[in-house]
Amino acid sequence: MSIAHISDMDVTGKRLVVRADLNVPTEGGQITDTTRIDRFAAGMRPLLARGARLVILTHFGRPEPNELNSSFSVDKFRPALAEALGVPVRFSDVCADDSAVILSQQLANGEALLCENLRLNPGETENDPGFAAQLARLGDIYVNDAFSSAHRAHASTEALARLLPAAAGPLLVEELAALGAALDAPRRPSVAIVGGAKVSTKIAVLKHLVQRLDAVIIGGGMANTFLFADGAPMGKSLHEADQVETVREIRRLADKAGCSLHLPQDVVVAREFRAGADSLVVAAGDCPADAMILDAGPKALAAFQTVLSGARTILWNGPLGAFEIPPFDVATVELARSAAERTRQGHAVSVAGGGDTVAALNAAGVTQDFTYVSTAGGAFLEWLEGRTLPGIAALNGAAAAA
Repeated sequence: MSIAHISDMDVTGKRLVVRADLNVPTEGGQITDTTRIDRFAAGMRPLLARGARLVILTHFGRPEPNELNSSFSVDKFRPALAEALGVPVRFSDVCADDSAVILSQQLANGEALLCENLRLNPGETENDPGFAAQLARLGDIYVNDAFSSAHRAHASTEALARLLPAAAGPLLVEELAALGAALDAPRRPSVAIVGGAKVSTKIAVLKHLVQRLDAVIIGGGMANTFLFADGAPMGKSLHEADQVETVREIRRLADKAGCSLHLPQDVVVAREFRAGADSLVVAAGDCPADAMILDAGPKALAAFQTVLSGARTILWNGPLGAFEIPPFDVATVELARSAAERTRQGHAVSVAGGGDTVAALNAAGVTQDFTYVSTAGGAFLEWLEGRTLPGIAALNGAAAAA
């Protein structure tokens, strides 16, 4: 892909219309985690120092278009954003109107303007060219710095990129580089850890990964479905009996590509799904009829750690068990620590993504030790599937047109 990087461009005195993803978690109107704001601001501060004028666009939540509900306003983000950017942040209560354009024109070098929630406008999710044209009036250069929204063909991610000189922001560049190193040109041997509840939600991911990497470790409810396809009893365990043929197809693709699949040899079962519940380790094919599989067992963990011990690329999406509730967090936490240790020693590049994955790495205390941890959800999964993301394609198309 040929995508311009905003960091390589002359930005002095230029209004940058920056598509950010500041869709941070809140409770009672208060931000509970500023990670997305902090990471965005880290890339923007050097641009402000060079005299850029930032016009920041973001979405927040899923409001109904034109909904008059102050809980969906992004004005509440201004204090945290201003602190992270190191400059005062003005606010426009609209993002596509003359008043917003006037505010953008009043910006001096090194100043920032935050515009109201994009999704309050029906034209955003409809990818309306007219709405995109209104957004284009806000600046001189379009910057997409929101990989997590790049899988959506919305006005601010797709149509707008074709109306102004367009470039990728620092955070987007960082994300693309990390994912490319893990999947497009991985150091060998390359290993993916794929967990989560259902095979059906990650069919395309698994099909793509087994044809690109050397080994895939499968955990969580997904592993249950693979075990079920081998004839293992599931008791009350989460599994998908209708996905047996899918499992067989994934195995055929893996065999053809020379990718080894690794499933739990033993599992942790319990009769109750609660913290501190009595649990038992059994062979993967011996789940009692009145119990459920909630984690990979110690033999499985040791085998998975052996697979990682030679890996030079580690890609992680999804936990190995019900990690939110002890004692069913052991396999996920310990394998995360093994991946982190290999990364710290300089033996492997490790990339992780997905909401549950980030939470699991945080629980293990190793998030900072991974080479790169993506905050993207749907976009990260679609990238793993090998799909073209509309927001990235638009930037590439803009570069080609230029």
